[in-house]
Amino acid sequence: MTDLSILVVSWNTRRLLADLLTSLIGDAVDLSTQPIVIDNASADGSAEMVAGRFPQVDLIRNAENVGFARANNQGIAEAAGRYVLLLNSDTRIPPGALASLVCFMDAHPDVGACSPRLLTADGAAQAYAFGDDPSLAYLLRRGWNRLLRNRPLHDWGVAHTLDVDWVSGACLLLRQEALVQVGGLDEAIFMYFEDVDLCRRVRQHGWRVCYVPEIQITHLGGRSLMQNPKAPAAYQQSLRYFYAKHYGPISRFLLDIGLNIYNRLANSQKKSVQIR
Repeated sequence: MTDLSILVVSWNTRRLLADLLTSLIGDAVDLSTQPIVIDNASADGSAEMVAGRFPQVDLIRNAENVGFARANNQGIAEAAGRYVLLLNSDTRIPPGALASLVCFMDAHPDVGACSPRLLTADGAAQAYAFGDDPSLAYLLRRGWNRLLRNRPLHDWGVAHTLDVDWVSGACLLLRQEALVQVGGLDEAIFMYFEDVDLCRRVRQHGWRVCYVPEIQITHLGGRSLMQNPKAPAAYQQSLRYFYAKHYGPISRFLLDIGLNIYNRLANSQKKSVQIR
């Protein structure tokens, strides 16, 4: 039986994708793997590159960009591995890292999903690699730390394995049994919270979710939410959807109030910095 199905959603990242696949194919020694690339109508020849250079890779070509969640679900439908890895094309996997993740899951049969430590291109621990469910109390603590203390709520450089509520979808390893139970990613989510929602449903079926910093990979595109000017609006839109799906109307009402206050405070801080 195949140990690991590796799903890589591709959209106009030809060079990064080629580098990733080269490393994955070269490191497939200790594991039986099934690499699957789902190309979302790339215009840079990504699909043609995969077909020509990597015939051992299962290639799914979409006629349009169907989004991250739906594309991954296409790959999940074809996955034959005991484990399924969601992997961004802008990651770099050191030799043995994926085998170590599989060994971790084999040794912990109650874990349904896990992620290694994510490192930025300069070797720092990537922010937002894991977290808690975005309850109102959690968001209040995080907003307090962000706006008034100017520091993150979590220690991204934690050294030992943690049980967490969610891990990043940039490199998310799932047990096939758990994945079958939860039914894949929610295709109604365009950006952000696909991984949070998926991990929540994994936990609701009785599985643990773990962050395993002893194993490390590099995520070249990993950067803070606040560094991307389009990210906050998309983040809040997905957060509202997440609340509509998982929380009651009172929580959704209080969320809207909290987001309005947070946005005003954040805008005030930006204006203050500009004036100075």
